[in-house]
Amino acid sequence: MHVLILGGTTEARLLAALLADDALPGLRVTNSLAGRVAAPRMPPGEVRVGGFGGADGLAAWLRGHEVDVLVDATHPFAGTISFHAARAAATARVPLLALRRPGWVPGEGDVWHEAASLDRAAELLPRLGRRVFLTTGRMGLPAFAALDDLWFLVRSVDAPEPPVPSRMEVVLDRGPFTLDGERDLLRRHRIDVVVTKDSGGAATAPKLTAAREAGLPVVVVRRPPVPEGVPELAEPRQAADWIREALGRSVPPDAGGESGPGFAADTRQVY
Repeated sequence: MHVLILGGTTEARLLAALLADDALPGLRVTNSLAGRVAAPRMPPGEVRVGGFGGADGLAAWLRGHEVDVLVDATHPFAGTISFHAARAAATARVPLLALRRPGWVPGEGDVWHEAASLDRAAELLPRLGRRVFLTTGRMGLPAFAALDDLWFLVRSVDAPEPPVPSRMEVVLDRGPFTLDGERDLLRRHRIDVVVTKDSGGAATAPKLTAAREAGLPVVVVRRPPVPEGVPELAEPRQAADWIREALGRSVPPDAGGESGPGFAADTRQVY
């Protein structure tokens, strides 16, 4: 039995740990990381780093490594891989599950401005503030590079590369972050507007509370679309239960048939 987790997120690591704790006989778990972070937090189980070469490459990998269940536990803004996963799972006839944390919801006192993209977020900024706390990751900085009249505090895991804003200070850090820490950061750097992607989860949410308390506007970049018809769960433990059930439906190696060894007999019902 082989489970491939497209990961790199906290949820993916928690799911891999739950499956490792199960110690199911013959269960093999492979975690796939995109390789965009220099020193990623490694999950339990086997780890591969790098892309697959698109949907066709992923489908070939699923077949070649006899994967029984595919889990898309990638970042909510890694939209392309989710569509590749859906196409590859359908091609290789492998059950697919999406493990996605829920998005953030504005509360009373929040001053949110939604943007459909990073470029749109950059267009909104000049009328909202002059000192920007930018938490959209280093890969998205080119969208803000032309805003020379604004000052940016950029937080990312790894150091950004050009093109970047001309007036910028970089903080290299990764969550989880504390509310006291976010309050202090906004105050020390005299931040008057925050920009974030709707990543969801608790690890980076304290900045939203700190911004609300300070009465600051927040530009929230909406998530990209995801494939339709894919089962979706929010909690790693729920995903672990789903995987156990999917593996329990697998055809035994000696059962033969057109579906072949390790194929879930009712795969079409669980896409």
